[in-house]
Amino acid sequence: MAKTARRDTAVRDPEDDAEREPDAPRPRKPRAGAGGRWWVGVGRVLLWAFIIVVVFNGIWFPIRNGFSLPGTGAEPEVNESVDFPEAPAAAFALRFAETYLDTSDPEARLDTLAAFVPEGRVGDLNLPADSLSGENLTVTSVDVRDEHNAVVAVRADVNDEAMRLEVPVYSDGASLVLSGLPALLGAPRQAELPAVPSYDTDPRAAEQLEKELPNFFKAYSDDAELLDRFVEPGATITPLPANSVEFGELSFMPVPSKSSTGDDDVRQVATTVVWNLPSTDAGDGAGETGQLVQNYLVTVVNTGNEWYVRDIQGAPHSFGD
Repeated sequence: MAKTARRDTAVRDPEDDAEREPDAPRPRKPRAGAGGRWWVGVGRVLLWAFIIVVVFNGIWFPIRNGFSLPGTGAEPEVNESVDFPEAPAAAFALRFAETYLDTSDPEARLDTLAAFVPEGRVGDLNLPADSLSGENLTVTSVDVRDEHNAVVAVRADVNDEAMRLEVPVYSDGASLVLSGLPALLGAPRQAELPAVPSYDTDPRAAEQLEKELPNFFKAYSDDAELLDRFVEPGATITPLPANSVEFGELSFMPVPSKSSTGDDDVRQVATTVVWNLPSTDAGDGAGETGQLVQNYLVTVVNTGNEWYVRDIQGAPHSFGD
Protein backbone atom coordinates (compact mmCIF):
# COMPACT_ATOMS: atom_id res chain seq x y z
CA MET A 1 0.00 0.00 0.00
CA ALA A 2 2.84 2.35 0.80
CA LYS A 3 4.38 1.83 -2.64
CA THR A 4 1.14 2.62 -4.32
CA ALA A 5 0.80 5.86 -2.41
CA ARG A 6 4.28 7.00 -3.51
CA ARG A 7 3.56 6.22 -7.13
CA ASP A 8 0.42 8.27 -6.98
CA THR A 9 2.38 11.15 -5.52
CA ALA A 10 4.98 11.06 -8.31
CA VAL A 11 2.45 11.34 -11.10
CA ARG A 12 0.36 14.02 -9.48
CA ASP A 13 -0.94 16.70 -11.82
CA PRO A 14 0.80 20.08 -11.49
CA GLU A 15 -2.57 21.70 -10.86
CA ASP A 16 -2.68 19.88 -7.53
CA ASP A 17 0.17 22.13 -6.40
CA ALA A 18 -2.33 24.83 -5.83
CA GLU A 19 -3.88 22.69 -3.13
CA ARG A 20 -0.50 22.08 -1.44
CA GLU A 21 -0.30 23.05 2.13
CA PRO A 22 1.04 26.51 2.85
CA ASP A 23 4.02 25.20 4.74
CA ALA A 24 5.17 22.89 1.96
CA PRO A 25 8.53 23.84 0.31
CA ARG A 26 8.37 25.54 -3.17
CA PRO A 27 10.09 23.81 -6.09
CA ARG A 28 13.54 25.28 -7.12
CA LYS A 29 14.02 27.30 -10.36
CA PRO A 30 16.83 26.22 -12.63
CA ARG A 31 20.05 28.36 -12.20
CA ALA A 32 21.15 30.79 -14.89
CA GLY A 33 23.70 29.14 -17.14
CA ALA A 34 22.65 25.73 -16.02
CA GLY A 35 23.32 23.15 -18.63
CA GLY A 36 26.19 25.21 -20.31
CA ARG A 37 24.08 28.16 -21.47
CA TRP A 38 26.64 30.75 -20.16
CA TRP A 39 29.22 29.41 -22.63
CA VAL A 40 26.81 30.35 -25.41
CA GLY A 41 26.77 33.98 -24.17
CA VAL A 42 30.55 34.14 -23.97
CA GLY A 43 30.81 32.74 -27.50
CA ARG A 44 28.46 35.38 -28.83
CA VAL A 45 30.54 38.17 -27.26
CA LEU A 46 33.76 36.80 -28.75
CA LEU A 47 32.13 36.40 -32.17
CA TRP A 48 30.92 40.00 -32.24
CA ALA A 49 34.34 41.25 -31.10
CA PHE A 50 36.00 39.32 -33.93
CA ILE A 51 33.55 40.74 -36.48
CA ILE A 52 34.17 44.30 -35.27
CA VAL A 53 37.97 43.88 -35.46
CA VAL A 54 37.80 42.47 -39.01
CA VAL A 55 35.50 45.24 -40.23
CA PHE A 56 37.63 47.96 -38.57
CA ASN A 57 40.88 46.67 -40.07
CA GLY A 58 39.28 46.30 -43.48
CA ILE A 59 38.39 50.01 -43.44
CA TRP A 60 41.37 51.52 -41.57
CA PHE A 61 44.34 49.81 -43.22
CA PRO A 62 43.60 51.05 -46.76
CA ILE A 63 43.09 54.58 -45.44
CA ARG A 64 46.28 54.46 -43.38
CA ASN A 65 48.29 53.08 -46.30
CA GLY A 66 46.87 55.76 -48.53
CA PHE A 67 48.35 58.38 -46.20
CA SER A 68 51.74 56.73 -45.72
CA LEU A 69 52.53 55.15 -49.09
CA PRO A 70 52.20 56.47 -52.65
CA GLY A 71 49.53 54.80 -54.70
CA THR A 72 50.57 52.55 -57.53
CA GLY A 73 49.01 54.93 -60.05
CA ALA A 74 50.62 58.09 -58.66
CA GLU A 75 52.77 60.22 -60.95
CA PRO A 76 56.51 60.00 -60.13
CA GLU A 77 58.08 63.11 -58.66
CA VAL A 78 59.79 65.26 -61.29
CA ASN A 79 63.12 66.85 -60.46
CA GLU A 80 62.90 70.33 -61.98
CA SER A 81 66.65 70.92 -61.81
CA VAL A 82 68.33 69.47 -64.90
CA ASP A 83 71.90 68.26 -64.41
CA PHE A 84 73.42 69.44 -67.68
CA PRO A 85 77.07 70.69 -67.84
CA GLU A 86 76.34 74.21 -69.08
CA ALA A 87 79.81 75.72 -68.59
CA PRO A 88 81.67 72.89 -70.39
CA ALA A 89 79.07 72.95 -73.17
CA ALA A 90 79.54 76.71 -73.61
CA ALA A 91 83.31 76.32 -73.90
CA PHE A 92 82.87 73.36 -76.29
CA ALA A 93 80.51 75.33 -78.55
CA LEU A 94 82.77 78.39 -78.59
CA ARG A 95 85.82 76.36 -79.66
CA PHE A 96 83.72 74.60 -82.30
CA ALA A 97 82.39 77.91 -83.66
CA GLU A 98 85.89 79.40 -83.92
CA THR A 99 86.94 76.50 -86.14
CA TYR A 100 83.63 76.18 -88.01
CA LEU A 101 83.68 79.86 -89.08
CA ASP A 102 87.33 79.77 -90.20
CA THR A 103 87.35 78.47 -93.79
CA SER A 104 90.76 79.82 -94.78
CA ASP A 105 92.17 76.24 -94.88
CA PRO A 106 89.36 73.71 -95.55
CA GLU A 107 91.50 70.61 -95.03
CA ALA A 108 92.94 71.71 -91.69
CA ARG A 109 89.47 72.91 -90.69
CA LEU A 110 87.95 69.44 -91.17
CA ASP A 111 90.80 67.79 -89.30
CA THR A 112 90.10 70.01 -86.30
CA LEU A 113 86.32 69.68 -86.53
CA ALA A 114 86.58 65.87 -86.40
CA ALA A 115 87.15 66.15 -82.64
CA PHE A 116 83.73 67.80 -82.19
CA VAL A 117 81.40 65.59 -84.25
CA PRO A 118 80.36 61.90 -84.24
CA GLU A 119 82.62 59.57 -86.17
CA GLY A 120 82.05 59.70 -89.91
CA ARG A 121 80.03 62.96 -89.88
CA VAL A 122 82.75 65.60 -90.27
CA GLY A 123 82.18 65.67 -94.05
CA ASP A 124 78.76 67.25 -93.37
CA LEU A 125 80.57 70.39 -92.21
CA ASN A 126 82.69 70.87 -95.33
CA LEU A 127 82.61 74.40 -96.82
CA PRO A 128 84.41 76.10 -99.72
CA ALA A 129 87.61 77.97 -98.97
CA ASP A 130 87.16 81.54 -97.70
CA SER A 131 83.37 81.23 -97.69
CA LEU A 132 82.96 82.11 -94.02
CA SER A 133 84.91 84.14 -91.51
CA GLY A 134 84.08 84.85 -87.88
CA GLU A 135 85.33 87.45 -85.43
CA ASN A 136 84.43 88.69 -81.93
CA LEU A 137 82.90 85.37 -80.87
CA THR A 138 81.21 85.11 -77.48
CA VAL A 139 78.64 82.80 -75.90
CA THR A 140 75.38 84.60 -75.18
CA SER A 141 73.15 81.79 -73.86
CA VAL A 142 72.84 78.07 -73.18
CA ASP A 143 69.33 76.75 -73.78
CA VAL A 144 69.13 73.46 -71.83
CA ARG A 145 66.46 71.13 -73.23
CA ASP A 146 67.03 68.14 -70.91
CA GLU A 147 69.85 66.45 -69.01
CA HIS A 148 71.52 65.39 -72.29
CA ASN A 149 70.77 68.17 -74.80
CA ALA A 150 71.26 71.90 -75.08
CA VAL A 151 71.65 74.58 -77.75
CA VAL A 152 74.45 77.09 -77.23
CA ALA A 153 74.14 80.51 -78.89
CA VAL A 154 77.44 82.06 -80.01
CA ARG A 155 77.38 85.69 -81.10
CA ALA A 156 79.89 86.57 -83.86
CA ASP A 157 80.64 88.96 -86.66
CA VAL A 158 80.22 86.55 -89.58
CA ASN A 159 81.58 87.97 -92.83
CA ASP A 160 81.57 91.38 -91.10
CA GLU A 161 77.87 91.12 -90.17
CA ALA A 162 76.49 90.62 -86.68
CA MET A 163 74.96 87.13 -86.42
CA ARG A 164 74.63 84.28 -83.97
CA LEU A 165 75.50 80.64 -84.49
CA GLU A 166 73.36 78.17 -82.54
CA VAL A 167 75.28 74.97 -81.78
CA PRO A 168 73.41 71.80 -80.65
CA VAL A 169 75.41 69.92 -78.01
CA TYR A 170 74.86 66.44 -76.54
CA SER A 171 76.24 65.30 -73.17
CA ASP A 172 76.51 61.69 -71.97
CA GLY A 173 77.54 62.89 -68.52
CA ALA A 174 81.26 62.49 -69.12
CA SER A 175 81.89 64.01 -72.57
CA LEU A 176 80.31 66.24 -75.21
CA VAL A 177 79.65 65.96 -78.93
CA LEU A 178 77.92 67.97 -81.63
CA SER A 179 74.41 66.50 -82.01
CA GLY A 180 73.49 68.17 -85.33
CA LEU A 181 74.40 70.83 -87.83
CA PRO A 182 74.74 74.36 -86.43
CA ALA A 183 72.47 77.18 -87.57
CA LEU A 184 73.26 80.78 -88.48
CA LEU A 185 70.63 83.27 -87.23
CA GLY A 186 70.27 87.02 -87.18
CA ALA A 187 71.62 88.93 -84.21
CA PRO A 188 69.08 90.18 -81.65
CA ARG A 189 67.61 93.57 -82.34
CA GLN A 190 68.80 96.56 -80.37
CA ALA A 191 66.52 97.37 -77.45
CA GLU A 192 64.71 100.71 -77.22
CA LEU A 193 64.97 102.59 -73.95
CA PRO A 194 61.67 103.57 -72.35
CA ALA A 195 61.03 107.10 -71.19
CA VAL A 196 62.53 108.05 -67.84
CA PRO A 197 59.82 107.89 -65.14
CA SER A 198 58.92 111.22 -63.60
CA TYR A 199 59.25 111.91 -59.87
CA ASP A 200 58.93 114.77 -57.42
CA THR A 201 62.14 116.70 -56.80
CA ASP A 202 63.68 118.37 -53.76
CA PRO A 203 65.27 121.73 -54.77
CA ARG A 204 66.59 122.40 -51.26
CA ALA A 205 68.43 119.06 -51.12
CA ALA A 206 69.79 119.66 -54.62
CA GLU A 207 71.19 123.04 -53.55
CA GLN A 208 72.95 121.46 -50.57
CA LEU A 209 74.36 118.54 -52.57
CA GLU A 210 75.68 120.84 -55.31
CA LYS A 211 78.13 122.11 -52.70
CA GLU A 212 79.01 118.76 -51.11
CA LEU A 213 79.33 116.27 -53.97
CA PRO A 214 82.02 118.09 -56.02
CA ASN A 215 84.26 117.96 -52.94
CA PHE A 216 83.48 114.26 -52.57
CA PHE A 217 84.47 113.53 -56.18
CA LYS A 218 87.68 115.54 -55.81
CA ALA A 219 88.65 113.42 -52.82
CA TYR A 220 87.45 110.30 -54.62
CA SER A 221 90.03 110.84 -57.37
CA ASP A 222 92.65 113.24 -56.04
CA ASP A 223 92.93 112.94 -52.25
CA ALA A 224 92.00 109.58 -50.76
CA GLU A 225 92.99 110.78 -47.27
CA LEU A 226 90.12 113.29 -47.27
CA LEU A 227 87.58 110.80 -48.59
CA ASP A 228 86.40 109.69 -45.13
CA ARG A 229 85.30 113.26 -44.43
CA PHE A 230 82.48 112.83 -46.96
CA VAL A 231 81.61 109.15 -46.38
CA GLU A 232 78.91 108.04 -43.95
CA PRO A 233 80.39 106.62 -40.72
CA GLY A 234 80.51 102.84 -40.99
CA ALA A 235 80.40 102.86 -44.80
CA THR A 236 83.39 101.97 -46.97
CA ILE A 237 84.14 103.44 -50.40
CA THR A 238 87.30 102.52 -52.30
CA PRO A 239 88.81 105.55 -54.07
CA LEU A 240 90.07 105.59 -57.63
CA PRO A 241 93.79 104.87 -58.17
CA ALA A 242 96.01 107.87 -57.70
CA ASN A 243 96.63 110.00 -60.80
CA SER A 244 94.24 107.94 -62.94
CA VAL A 245 91.85 110.86 -63.55
CA GLU A 246 91.36 114.39 -62.28
CA PHE A 247 88.02 115.87 -61.33
CA GLY A 248 86.74 118.38 -63.87
CA GLU A 249 83.11 119.22 -63.22
CA LEU A 250 79.81 117.73 -62.11
CA SER A 251 76.29 118.26 -63.40
CA PHE A 252 73.14 117.18 -61.56
CA MET A 253 69.99 115.49 -62.48
CA PRO A 254 67.18 116.59 -60.11
CA VAL A 255 67.29 115.12 -56.58
CA PRO A 256 64.23 112.98 -55.79
CA SER A 257 62.15 114.16 -52.85
CA LYS A 258 61.81 110.60 -51.50
CA SER A 259 63.90 107.46 -51.62
CA SER A 260 62.68 104.20 -53.14
CA THR A 261 62.61 102.69 -49.62
CA GLY A 262 60.42 105.45 -48.16
CA ASP A 263 63.23 106.80 -45.96
CA ASP A 264 63.34 110.56 -46.66
CA ASP A 265 66.82 110.85 -45.15
CA VAL A 266 68.29 108.58 -47.86
CA ARG A 267 68.31 109.63 -51.54
CA GLN A 268 69.82 108.23 -54.72
CA VAL A 269 71.13 111.00 -56.94
CA ALA A 270 72.11 110.46 -60.58
CA THR A 271 75.08 112.62 -61.52
CA THR A 272 77.23 113.23 -64.57
CA VAL A 273 80.95 113.68 -63.88
CA VAL A 274 83.54 115.03 -66.31
CA TRP A 275 87.01 113.64 -65.62
CA ASN A 276 90.18 115.12 -67.06
CA LEU A 277 92.51 112.44 -68.39
CA PRO A 278 96.19 112.91 -67.53
CA SER A 279 98.78 113.00 -70.27
CA THR A 280 100.79 109.85 -70.91
CA ASP A 281 103.65 111.93 -72.34
CA ALA A 282 105.91 113.17 -69.55
CA GLY A 283 107.15 115.99 -71.77
CA ASP A 284 103.69 117.34 -72.52
CA GLY A 285 103.28 120.56 -70.59
CA ALA A 286 99.51 120.57 -70.93
CA GLY A 287 99.15 117.61 -68.59
CA GLU A 288 95.84 116.45 -70.13
CA THR A 289 94.87 114.41 -73.14
CA GLY A 290 91.12 114.80 -73.07
CA GLN A 291 88.01 114.34 -71.00
CA LEU A 292 85.99 111.35 -69.89
CA VAL A 293 82.28 111.78 -69.20
CA GLN A 294 80.65 109.22 -66.90
CA ASN A 295 77.37 108.73 -65.02
CA TYR A 296 77.09 107.70 -61.38
CA LEU A 297 74.29 106.85 -58.98
CA VAL A 298 75.27 108.25 -55.58
CA THR A 299 73.43 107.20 -52.42
CA VAL A 300 73.49 110.02 -49.88
CA VAL A 301 72.29 110.21 -46.27
CA ASN A 302 71.06 113.29 -44.43
CA THR A 303 72.08 113.37 -40.75
CA GLY A 304 70.13 116.56 -40.07
CA ASN A 305 73.05 118.91 -40.50
CA GLU A 306 75.08 117.42 -43.36
CA TRP A 307 74.85 114.99 -46.24
CA TYR A 308 77.18 111.98 -46.35
CA VAL A 309 77.84 109.52 -49.17
CA ARG A 310 76.87 105.93 -48.40
CA ASP A 311 77.55 104.29 -51.79
CA ILE A 312 78.57 105.04 -55.36
CA GLN A 313 77.87 102.93 -58.45
CA GLY A 314 77.15 103.13 -62.14
CA ALA A 315 73.84 104.73 -63.03
CA PRO A 316 71.22 102.75 -64.94
CA HIS A 317 69.16 104.43 -67.64
CA SER A 318 71.39 107.51 -67.63
CA PHE A 319 70.75 108.45 -71.27
CA GLY A 320 67.33 109.80 -70.35
CA ASP A 321 64.66 110.40 -72.99
